[in-house]
Amino acid sequence: MGHLHYGSPPASFELPDRTLAHVEYVILAKLRRNESFALTIDQPDGSRERVWLSSAATLRFKFGSVVTDINRAWLEELIDSANSANGMRITPEPAAQP
Repeated sequence: MGHLHYGSPPASFELPDRTLAHVEYVILAKLRRNESFALTIDQPDGSRERVWLSSAATLRFKFGSVVTDINRAWLEELIDSANSANGMRITPEPAAQP
């Protein structure tokens, strides 16, 4: 399991390493373009948290293991959601396309 640490003092969100790797790609791409956006994270207990991500806050990704392959279909889904008015919502990984 990995962790997304955001803000100071940091709020920490536990995510599977594979999910975190895909989320990292999207967040860094958006923040490189100085685009702030909301990120919604569904918690295992059924609750939901939403944070406003901006380049003004401290951000750290901590991985428990190495993720080497990226699912392009999932990445595109996450990017599309990040560009929406509601912000990015982490969705389940779709099957890899051949």
